[in-house]
Amino acid sequence: MLDWMPLLLFVAVGIVLLLGYPVALSLGGVALFFALIGLALGSFDPAFLEAMPNRLYGIMTNETLIAVPLFVFMGVMLERSRVAEDLLNTMAMLFGPLRGGLGISVILVGALLAASTGIVGATVVTMGLLSLPLMLRRNYNPSIAAGTICASGTLGQIIPPSIVLVLLGDILSSSYQQAQLDMGIFAPDTVSVGDLFVGALLPGLLLVALYVVFVLALAWIKPDALPAIPGSERPIGGFALMRRVVGALMPPLLLMIAVLGSIIAGWATPTEAASVGAVGALLLAALRGRLTWPILSGVVRQTTIVSAMVFFIFIGAALFSLVFRGYDGDEMVAGFLTGLPGGTAGAIALVMLVMFLLGFILDFIEITFVVVPIVAPVLLMMGVDPVWLGVMIAINLQTSFLTPPFGFALFYLRGVAPRLLTTMQIYRGAVPFVGIQLLVLLLLALWPALATWLPSLL
Repeated sequence: MLDWMPLLLFVAVGIVLLLGYPVALSLGGVALFFALIGLALGSFDPAFLEAMPNRLYGIMTNETLIAVPLFVFMGVMLERSRVAEDLLNTMAMLFGPLRGGLGISVILVGALLAASTGIVGATVVTMGLLSLPLMLRRNYNPSIAAGTICASGTLGQIIPPSIVLVLLGDILSSSYQQAQLDMGIFAPDTVSVGDLFVGALLPGLLLVALYVVFVLALAWIKPDALPAIPGSERPIGGFALMRRVVGALMPPLLLMIAVLGSIIAGWATPTEAASVGAVGALLLAALRGRLTWPILSGVVRQTTIVSAMVFFIFIGAALFSLVFRGYDGDEMVAGFLTGLPGGTAGAIALVMLVMFLLGFILDFIEITFVVVPIVAPVLLMMGVDPVWLGVMIAINLQTSFLTPPFGFALFYLRGVAPRLLTTMQIYRGAVPFVGIQLLVLLLLALWPALATWLPSLL
């Protein structure tokens, strides 16, 4: 019975989550309940619970995690200052003469907005409210329009600066150090959030490029499904259009370059770069005349809510992890993964499959805080590159968030889409983009250099 306690712990948490209880309370409450059972039976070492205050202090004083509220603030401020709306209108005029041009505009604006917010729900909802009515009004195929919006919104999982990569970087760094200590390396290397940002850059840009190629190919095959915008509906052109494109595109693009460039060049840590991004978003809103008190107070309120949710889940996950280790769950996982047929490849394939399925019912925050600390040390001890593993996890979760019938991005769009767009149309539109993401995941598995080459140069 006691040998099955780690598995029972996982099952119990899953049941409580399905009942609708908050994630943080479910993780912490179930873990405490199982710890009390173990203490009563004399099978649980109380030293694991005594380590909880130190673990919490480490979370609260972790400088890397300060980047989370700063990046959230930057993204919400750019969203509330209507940067996305200006970008979409301008890009639609720029690519309007092309068949599928509006779809390309949605992908590019979605990628920029995803990079700035790093939150899938916010990006999908924003793009759904702004671009879906426009695409349907231009006689775009409803399924294609819905799929393009959902796929563009999930890019926030992989395109840096991404909150997912910040959290993964912190977890993988701790796991990498622990794995090296377990192997007898007493001066362990670390993997930084900046390494993950750089490693995710090429796969993220590859995804955007494949999305654009797919839309262009579809427009060539089915021109009536992705029509061009008539010239009479494009009020400006020539030099005036170029000036408007530069005015709308350059400020947010320069902000992204400043944030990422300072990290890549080694001039700033991710936390310092996040503060630059937050201040830059404030200045951008001010220059556009949209830095009003209602907007600022709304941004601060939303940032507080999201940040509190992240750290509350982190605390619950830390307690869950301690209890899981107290029942030797880490040793059970290590024995299971190392005993799989296929060695390292088999272990990675199983972990990716489990994470993909968990992505249907859990958000990336829960998966990052609960699952990654359990499986990452085992995989890293088997010789897996931490940067490659982090990028694989990010793309994998991005794919699960888009896959019917349970993908979170599909639910977000359903919540803001008009009634004339059916759920089945949203599902059909997402399927081709799921295929593109699986293709990139396969390419990354076959050629790890897609994620490791750029960090190795820098």
